Amino acid sequence: MVGAWLFAIVLLLAGVAASVKQALREHLLHAPADPITPVTFIGVGVIFAIILIAGSSYGVRVALASAVIGAMAAPMIFEFPFDLIVMARTYPPVPPDPALYRVLFFGPLLLVEVTTLALLTLSPMVRLSRAACFCFALMLVVFAVWGLSGFAYPSAPVPFALNVVSKILAFAAALSLFLPQRAQASPPGQATSPPVPVMQAPHQHV
Repeated sequence: MVGAWLFAIVLLLAGVAASVKQALREHLLHAPADPITPVTFIGVGVIFAIILIAGSSYGVRVALASAVIGAMAAPMIFEFPFDLIVMARTYPPVPPDPALYRVLFFGPLLLVEVTTLALLTLSPMVRLSRAACFCFALMLVVFAVWGLSGFAYPSAPVPFALNVVSKILAFAAALSLFLPQRAQASPPGQATSPPVPVMQAPHQHV
């Protein structure tokens, strides 16, 4: 699994290099203002610290590995569905074959995102919870609202706010996978204490 993840990263670097080279050749490369990256980095740092502290009972190695995996997977919960939506909306298209360069970039990127999320299975701290599903569902609701504006780039207040809120929900979903679950309450009338063993009388011989 780790090997597949590393291989996907190599493919992504190769695809990015090819796309950037062609965009430079066509004089299309420009870097717009990116107000979201600071939010992402802050969220990654916060999740790393929380998981590291929460996993102290598992030992240093498990806690550190889980914190790294959780910090990497958290933005991917947002990015994977987001990239599936916007991959056909990237601008400007790279000639002579825009579809080819989209595949060269987004194909490996989606593979990196999937393999990064798969790394969650390596952590013994991960438990699927209702809170994680609820946060992910709320993120998709925000995506639906954002879609009404055509998933506009977060250069205006409304798309910026929708981007930030959906990303926070994705990070909350990731964090909910690592936090310990509360014990479920016992049904009414059911004893909460462990049953007391019953001593059986020895058989008497007649």
